[in-house]
This record gives sequence, C-alpha cells and structure tokens, in this order.
Amino acid sequence: MNITSEQPKIIVIGSSSIDLVLNTEHPPQPNETVMAEKSESFFGGKGANQAVATARLGASVYFIGAVGMDPFGQQIMRNLVDEGVNVGYVVETEEASTGTAYVIAAKGVNSIVVVPGANYCLQPQNVAEAEKLFSTADLVLLQLEIPMETVEYAAKLTASNGKKIGLYASPAKKLSEEVIDSATFIVAKSNELSIIFGDQPREEILRKYPNKLFVRDDTNSTTYFNGTEMKYYRNDHDSVLHKMGMGDAFAGGFAVALCHQNSIDDCVRFGNDVSLKVTKNRGSQRGLPYMKDIVSE
Repeated sequence: MNITSEQPKIIVIGSSSIDLVLNTEHPPQPNETVMAEKSESFFGGKGANQAVATARLGASVYFIGAVGMDPFGQQIMRNLVDEGVNVGYVVETEEASTGTAYVIAAKGVNSIVVVPGANYCLQPQNVAEAEKLFSTADLVLLQLEIPMETVEYAAKLTASNGKKIGLYASPAKKLSEEVIDSATFIVAKSNELSIIFGDQPREEILRKYPNKLFVRDDTNSTTYFNGTEMKYYRNDHDSVLHKMGMGDAFAGGFAVALCHQNSIDDCVRFGNDVSLKVTKNRGSQRGLPYMKDIVSE
C-alpha cells in the first residue's frame, strides 16, 4: 500500500442518521411481540459513515448532506466536527426530522428499516452551492440514501470537473447509463445486482465493467473483473459479528487508496482491511480504523 505525501481532498455527498438498534433473540414474526434484550443508538447513514471513514484515513473531507432542526441533527453535526469532517455545506432543514434507521439485530442478522427524513431534502441546488469545492477535489463519494436526482446532478458536476467518482450503489436502485459511465468505481451488494443493472447473469455484468464494478457480500469478500480474469479477494475472521457499515468502510478505504495512486488490487485489499475492522465493534462508525491501524499491521 502506497501512501503519498499529499492529503487527498474528498467530498462525500449523502445521508446521515441515528441508528437505533434493538437486540432480540429472533426477529418478530407477523403479529408477534418479542422482548428486546437491550437497545442502543449509534451514528450512521451511508454518507456520514463514508465521511468518517475517509477522514480517519487521513483525507481532508467535506460532507454535503441534510439534517433536521432537532437533537439528533445536532448530535450528528457535533460528531462529524469531532471526526474532523467539514460540515459547512450540511443543510439544516425544518421540513423534516433527521434521518433514522431502526435495526433489529438477532443472531448476527440485521433487519433494517430506514426513515430517510431530512436526507430526502437534499436537492441538486444544495450541491450546486458547494460547486467551488469540486475543482480542487480528488474524488467525490456518493450513495443512494438521498434523492436520485441529487446523485445524478452530483455525478454530472463531478464529471464536468474531471474528478473521480466513487458510488456505493446502496440501497439498490436502477442506475442511469450516465451515472454508470461517469463513475470511476461502483460498489454493489451481490444480492442486488439485478436491481441496479437489470436481470443479467452476475459474471456477464462484471465483465461489462472491468476494474469499475466491485461486488461485495457480508463475508468481507470482493469480486471484480480486471479485464482479463475474474478476481476474488476475501479476508475475514471468526469474530465477524457486527456487519453494519462494512460496505461503507470498504468504499471509504478503496477511495483513499485510489487517491494515493495505488493499483486496483491494492485498493481492493485496503478496502477489505478497513471493512474487517468495522466488524469488531457495534455501530457503523465506532470501529472505523485510522491509517496507522492499517499500515502498522
């Protein structure tokens, strides 16, 4: 893994939320009431997760998102500032409450219901207000927990500035050809490829996007086509207990490695290493590593 002397400048455009986790013996069935062993709350949202991930890995990070004018929103803003993320372009709106995610965690399986709230108030004009940042950015990271028109506008603006675009295509939605073409790399879950790219065989989809599409599953494995052969990289351990945020961690790690001009193979390995760290702690952000935690191993 090559670490250059330059500090990457990364813009993350996406969601933030408070994750409310209920730990139960099993997920409730229809018309069933179950007792939770405990409840916990964590900072989350795919955009905020990636902002914290890249900031901890040494990037200069600007976050463009939206929160409500409520206590949850203030907590998220304070946390991002504490993590060294610039929040000057975060919208504080009275139109909706801060995004939340309700998670039922039972025997290592998470069932998640997301209430987008203020995240769906993030509009193209909010991104346009930060236009001056794009000319000096190294990379822009996007996810799909904000309106698709905002994602498409951000991708177009980034491409017009000749900058790299990373997209974690989750939660899965159909992507336009313009977004796919403009993306430098796309991360997708293995069980959601048909939603994103249409009903085609997995290998056929991968072969269409060499060194662009990286398919992930919750064993911390990544599959991609390098233009010549299918590549598969996996690293996990016996204590992969907490799977929330693994995809965000991978995307953040991959993005930082790419900004430091590493090969695709090294970017994948680094992304996987970052993702593995998250599994050791509850919460999408709590276990995100710092650069020294990775390179010292």
